[in-house]
Amino acid sequence: MEPTAVITGASGGIGQAMVRMFAAAGYRVFCGCFSHPESLEALTAQLCSQGCRAEAFRVDLSSPWQADAFAKEVLGRCGGHVDVLVNNAGVAQQKLFQDITDSDWRHVMGVNLDGVFYVTRSFLPAMIRQKSGRIINISSIWGVCGASCEVHYSASKAAVAGMTKALAKEAGPSGVTVNCIAPGVIDTPMLDGFSQEDLQQLVEQTPVGRLGSGEDVAALALFLASAQAAFITGQVICVDGGFAL
Repeated sequence: MEPTAVITGASGGIGQAMVRMFAAAGYRVFCGCFSHPESLEALTAQLCSQGCRAEAFRVDLSSPWQADAFAKEVLGRCGGHVDVLVNNAGVAQQKLFQDITDSDWRHVMGVNLDGVFYVTRSFLPAMIRQKSGRIINISSIWGVCGASCEVHYSASKAAVAGMTKALAKEAGPSGVTVNCIAPGVIDTPMLDGFSQEDLQQLVEQTPVGRLGSGEDVAALALFLASAQAAFITGQVICVDGGFAL
């Protein structure tokens, strides 16, 4: 049976790197996104032309109904067996704390935290039934150390880390591992709002002397999905070039 992976936020820089890497490793990849579905469809078409198996879905994971419908569709297509779930969907926003509106707060929490809960809740029963599975949540270095002018983003990502640790204890006896990756400053379109001066400062604050890439994050996700990582669970692993040291 070919391994299956579900990757959310698959149209972003990190998401696309994950889709490519998992597909190249032989996974049948089910890709979910809300923004830029056309770029995801182009990616999955390209991968299919190369002999890989990848399917794109447009879904708003902040909606429990859409998240559940997405899971039912995927499970129906793969015979109810899913090996890996990567909760990568996320949004960011920079605002002073006192300028964050109720709508801003709910939007960031809805995608970054609620979406992880809804999607995991929909896929976990299948993993428990099969007595195996890997859940990989994507947090952020700002969820570990906090970011000025990104309180709502930092709070949502810190909550994802806490969810990871708690669920790992519940799901472990069923053969399901749950881990969290906290990327540092990654060179993706999410940095488009930063000036060259800001980016250079971030590079200078990173001990390895460069920004991270989507592939840096995807490589760790692929490892955590492998048999070699079977005894690793409940961990928050920073892929940040030493930024948070």
